[in-house]
Amino acid sequence: MGAGVQPQDQGGPRRRGRGRRRTRPMAEINVTPFVDVMLVLLIIFMVAAPLMTVGVPVELPKTAASALPGDEEEPLTVTITAEGRIEVQTTEVPRAQLVSKLRAIAAERASDRVFLRADGSIPYELVMQVMGALNAGGFSNVGLVTDSGGPTLDDAG
Repeated sequence: MGAGVQPQDQGGPRRRGRGRRRTRPMAEINVTPFVDVMLVLLIIFMVAAPLMTVGVPVELPKTAASALPGDEEEPLTVTITAEGRIEVQTTEVPRAQLVSKLRAIAAERASDRVFLRADGSIPYELVMQVMGALNAGGFSNVGLVTDSGGPTLDDAG
């Protein structure tokens, strides 16, 4: 691989003939295979990272707000679909069982942070009912998820 053998210089006049030369091992590391493996792993993680997001399809409203800073623990995601279904992470939860399910989840988590994703076509009343259920379930740190690039409400824009 990278270890070879180099002839050792004797320091004197060279002998000609069939004499046996002394050799010493080459002490260099070939880093090319290491770099190749690291580049392949980098590409694999770059491709796989976007696939690890919560996969409930929702048409989010667009706003000019910036993203929330990251946290150590992945926040809980509650989604309200266009049909009015409520999903905690990717599991559908009936409205009557939402508060009890949220209380059970809150008892197991260290963080009270939750992201609320709601389709833009659902009534505002349903969003507020789910936010009330989140508060009753023990989650007081609610972040509303939107798509960026929406309209701004200032005079300059």
